[in-house]
Amino acid sequence: MVTTGHTDADHFHEECGVFGVFGHPDAAALTALGLHALQHRGQEAAGIVAYDGEQFSAHRGMGLVSDNFSSKEVIERLRGHAAIGHVRYATTGEVVMRNVQPLFADFEFGGLAICHNGNLTNSYQLRRQLVRRGSLFQSTSDTEVIIHLIATSLKETVVDRLTDALRQVEGAYSLVGLSQDALIGLRDPLGVRPLVIGKLADAWILSSESCALDIIGANFVRDVEAGEIVMIGPGGVKSLKPFDPAAKRFCVFEYIYFARPDSVMEGHSVYEARKRIGQELAREAPVDADVVVPVPDSGVPAALGYAAESGIPFELGIIRNHYVGRTFIEPTDQIRHLGVRLKHNANRADLEGKRVILVDDSIVRGTTSTKIVDMVRRAGAREVHMRISSPPTSHPCFYGIATPRRDQLLASRFDTAAMAEFIGADSLAFVSIEGLYRAMGEPRRQPGAPRYCDACFTGDYPIPLIDAENGKVSVQLSLLAETV
Repeated sequence: MVTTGHTDADHFHEECGVFGVFGHPDAAALTALGLHALQHRGQEAAGIVAYDGEQFSAHRGMGLVSDNFSSKEVIERLRGHAAIGHVRYATTGEVVMRNVQPLFADFEFGGLAICHNGNLTNSYQLRRQLVRRGSLFQSTSDTEVIIHLIATSLKETVVDRLTDALRQVEGAYSLVGLSQDALIGLRDPLGVRPLVIGKLADAWILSSESCALDIIGANFVRDVEAGEIVMIGPGGVKSLKPFDPAAKRFCVFEYIYFARPDSVMEGHSVYEARKRIGQELAREAPVDADVVVPVPDSGVPAALGYAAESGIPFELGIIRNHYVGRTFIEPTDQIRHLGVRLKHNANRADLEGKRVILVDDSIVRGTTSTKIVDMVRRAGAREVHMRISSPPTSHPCFYGIATPRRDQLLASRFDTAAMAEFIGADSLAFVSIEGLYRAMGEPRRQPGAPRYCDACFTGDYPIPLIDAENGKVSVQLSLLAETV
C-alpha cells in the first residue's frame, strides 16, 4: 500500500492531517500555516476551503503546502471568516486531483465541505450499496462515502444528517467539516485518531495536533472526546455525544512515530513519551557499547532516553539531510541503492572503532534498517546493535495508516534473531508491549481491554474489518483524473 518511490518508504505513514478555523478574518491564511505544521502527516497533496458568509471558495493541489499556498493571490481568493484544510498521504492508486480534500458538495440545506484523517473499514460495502441506489462517485476516497450518506439521509439538520451517516460507518476517523453556519469537528467512538480544540482570541481552531496551534499562537483548549461532535458557530462551541459510550483506544503509534514530538496528545507530551520508551528499552535490552546513536529524526527522543538510562554517551553518529525531496528519480539499480545516502550519512568520527547502539522507532520491511546498519559498518563501527522503540510491527493497520501487507512486514516472517541476521546487526531488540504501556503510564496492558489501539503489534483490532475480511481493502475506480 505504500508507494516505493519515497525515500522513507520503510516507515508506516499517516494518511493525513486536518485543520479548521472559525471566526477570524484571515481564516485561510491561518489554515495554511496550520497545515505547514501538519505537513509530516501528509505530503502528497493539500487543500483549503473557505467561507465568507455568502459563498465557498476552494484551492487544492498536488504537492506540499508550500507548493500550493505560498502566493498572496491564492490566499486572497480564499476569502472568509472560516476555513478548513487538509494534507494527504496517498496509500493506494494514482495520486490524483479528484482525491484531494477537502471535498465539497451542495446539499438541500446548503454547502458542506469535509475532510478527514482515518479510514472507514466498511467503505467498499457502503459504496456498493450507494451506487446501487444511484449515487455517482467522483473519487476513490472513503470521505466521499460520508458525503453520499449525508445526501441520502432523511434527517433535517446538518448535524442530524451527519450523525445518521456516521451511524452507518465502521472505522477510525477524525473529521472536520465546514457548513454555512458552523465549523464541525468529530472523532470516532473509540477516539483512535487525534483531534484538538484551540482558541486564538475570539476565533476557534480545530487541528489534528497541538503543534499546529503553536504555529499560529493559539492556546490549546482540550481534545475532542472520543465519540464527540463539536459544532462551532457564532455562539461558541456546542458539544454533542450521539454515540454509545465505548472504551477509548487511541492509536499508540502516534506517540512512537506519527505525531510531531512537540505535540501534546491525550494529556501526554509526545517528546517525553518517546524518551520514556527509550528508557524502558534500555532497561529491557541493555548491551555493552560505547555510543548510542539515533536514526534521525524519529529515533532521537528514544535514543536520548536510552542513553540517559544506560549511562552510555549519546552522539549524532548519523546526520540527516533535511533538504531531500519526497520523491527521487531512480533510473538504475546502482543509483537506487545509493538512495538512503540522500537522506542519511554516517558521521565517521563518532562511529569508527566504536560499539554502536542504533535506536530507531520501528522496523517495517527492514530495507532501510539493512542499509543503515551497512552504512554504519562502512564508517568503521566495530559492532552494531539495533534497538527499536516499538514492539515488532507484525500486523497491518486498517485505521488510517499506510502499511504494507502482512506478508511484507519483516516481523510477521521472522523471529528477532532472524530479523537481526536479515538487517546485518550484531543484536536486535524491541521494547516489549508491556514496556510500551509502562512508558505511557499504564501498569500493564489489560487483556481484553487495552488502553490503546495496538493492533499493528498484537493483531487485536478493536473495530470490525468488514471490507478486509471480504478481500476489499481499497477501492479503485476506472476514471483516471488529471494531476497538477
